Amino acid sequence: MSSTQPSDLCPAPVRAALDRAVELGEVGLQVAAYLDGKLIVDAWTGQADPEAGRPVGPDTLFPIFSVTKALATVSVHVQAERGLVEYDAPLARYWPEFAAHGKDGVRVADVLTHRSGVPHIPQGTGVAEMADWDHMAQGIADLAPLYPPGERSTYQARSMGWMLGEVVRRTDPEGRPFGRFLREEILDPLGCADTWVGLPDEQEGRLAALVGAYAGPTPDTLAPGRGKAYGSLTAPDIYASRTLRRACLPASGAITTARSEARFWAMLANGGELDGVRLLSPERVRAFPARRDNPEEFDEVLGLVPLIGRGGFWIGGPYPLAEAGIGDRPSVICQPGAGGSLGWADVESGLAVAICHNRMFTNHPVRDEDEHPMTAIGNAVRAVADAARGAA
Repeated sequence: MSSTQPSDLCPAPVRAALDRAVELGEVGLQVAAYLDGKLIVDAWTGQADPEAGRPVGPDTLFPIFSVTKALATVSVHVQAERGLVEYDAPLARYWPEFAAHGKDGVRVADVLTHRSGVPHIPQGTGVAEMADWDHMAQGIADLAPLYPPGERSTYQARSMGWMLGEVVRRTDPEGRPFGRFLREEILDPLGCADTWVGLPDEQEGRLAALVGAYAGPTPDTLAPGRGKAYGSLTAPDIYASRTLRRACLPASGAITTARSEARFWAMLANGGELDGVRLLSPERVRAFPARRDNPEEFDEVLGLVPLIGRGGFWIGGPYPLAEAGIGDRPSVICQPGAGGSLGWADVESGLAVAICHNRMFTNHPVRDEDEHPMTAIGNAVRAVADAARGAA
């Protein structure tokens, strides 16, 4: 390991799993896990910046890219919990401008399940445009849909964040910007102090350096909607831009530590409550893993079949339909991010896990499960959780 850490929170199975991940090409990692609201794993290894020789520590900040979508998703669920949003309502009920060009039938539920027909962002979106919330919201409102709502799976790589975030902003009685709502209503109450969607300048020195060439979704020949959905800016482009690190990017801009991120997933694994702070009802959380309609449909943006639940999260299942490491239990909800970032919660077992890292890789072509670096970590954390339950 690169730094001293308590052996009780980095037990032997986790240490071995991190070593295995490094053998498989990982550079710097953090993993944190909660069980029934209690921290049981807090471990790290490797290099935050190999060129500078800077090791990973517990406070190293990593980008988690699309894992950010879980924050936007929960923000909408919080508004639904408060009676301010209905899943079957059209977005245009809350955001009238969104109805333009025949999008009046797009429901909140369609966005949550990546079936809105609006996976794309405005053509020509660059750094300045993406950093401007109002510009992006207006641009997405002005888009014509690619498909009728609910017709087919088209992963909303960037657009999902502004669609959900604008609904949250417009249903907030205080009218707060989405980033402020997220901080005041979710991150601060849960104690996620080191999770940022809009990184302050003073935190820059803690950032990990990305390693490896960009490894994004499958080629355009297999995923014809990819270019429209992702635009011209790759995940490393976004992370490399100080302007975009500072901006609120609600689908892909979170920067965090595993320790901080894990508290968010712990709230979900613990039935919507953590340390006396309740955001969601247990009944609502238990419904999140239910599969969306036609759950094994090929996604035209991703170029694969994603297992996605009605609550807006990816869900557990057999590999490679489900993400490596999260397990095949149908009670697991998760969100993967570009390059392999991952967070998940088992809403029945009470286990929550966050994995942050700085190597960009993709699982295309699909590798054997034992050769995927997240597999050993997931297995090790579950073993630690089982041992903790046995000792209780």
